[in-house]
Amino acid sequence: MSGSNDAIMEIGNVLHALEWQADHAAKNGAPATGRVIRAMIPLLDGPSRCAAQMRSWPGLSLEDAMPLRFAGGLHNLFLTGRAQQLGAVYRGEVTDQTAIDALVAQLTLAHDADLLTWFDGPPQTNEAGRSASVMAQLLWLAERLGPRFELLELGASAGINTMMDRFHFDLGGVELGDPASPMRIAPEWRGAPPPRTGVEISAIRGCDIAPIDLTDPAAALRLKSYVWAEVTQRLDRIDAAAALAAQRPPQVERADAGDWVERQLAVPQASGVTRVLFHTVVWQYVPAASRERIVQAMEQAGAAATKERPLAWVTVETNRQTFKHELRTRYWPGGAEPVLLGEAHAHGAWVGWRG
Repeated sequence: MSGSNDAIMEIGNVLHALEWQADHAAKNGAPATGRVIRAMIPLLDGPSRCAAQMRSWPGLSLEDAMPLRFAGGLHNLFLTGRAQQLGAVYRGEVTDQTAIDALVAQLTLAHDADLLTWFDGPPQTNEAGRSASVMAQLLWLAERLGPRFELLELGASAGINTMMDRFHFDLGGVELGDPASPMRIAPEWRGAPPPRTGVEISAIRGCDIAPIDLTDPAAALRLKSYVWAEVTQRLDRIDAAAALAAQRPPQVERADAGDWVERQLAVPQASGVTRVLFHTVVWQYVPAASRERIVQAMEQAGAAATKERPLAWVTVETNRQTFKHELRTRYWPGGAEPVLLGEAHAHGAWVGWRG
């Protein structure tokens, strides 16, 4: 589909949204998932309740990740053994689009009621690979504010990245974290390495409007369902995260983002520790009113920040004009204007560092 980049996330037309999402998956290492998404297009003219839901989608179907909701449902059918026929598609053994269209149509009619429930909420992929971009920004901040951090995550989902203090990282040759960790984060590094400073995470917790219990096997399987099937490394990372959660569950509170940030900023802050709000590919899902409250709360807290009790805001979010995932950092006192430190693959496969 052609169209200007600045209109990508504003796509409301369902056909255009499916075309764009299919192309996007194919260009980002998931051609089989792209074919499955493209098979949703002929469904639009069909009799299923899922088709009716797609046809009458209220709002911006791409920003709402509507195609990925349905793709998650189909992948779940495969993971639970109810649609083994999809295995040949996901493995790239079946590539004929007409055949895939027919298979997806058949599965939709056979599992219409179940698949319909996957439209109820946005995907929660909770990608551990994005923690590389967060950790690189903490290294950059450590040079300016010191190595000790208290981390607060918005949209933490299952809390995978609120366990990053237990990960092992290799960021362009800069290694840190637990060498024995089952979670090993080593993206392709583009550009100079990040600063070789230390990072000490004294506390880390998060919030989500609908948190997932990573210690529940069914919940972990739902997370896997949203992962693009052929990107097996991402599926392995969910297994590693579940192993860490079994040792010590992450701290994730069910809460509205705006309420939670205001409460956390009101908690007394330890001297010599930088308080950091961070989030990765979450901002677009936070309601506008909550976004405004968070910005106001952070800027007010930033104005009161001191050298002994600094504040920072670390993000890995989608630039709505370019659809690139950008690493941006603000800190108080002294760096209130956002600094672009790099760009990253949507799922953390690579990091392009500018810092």
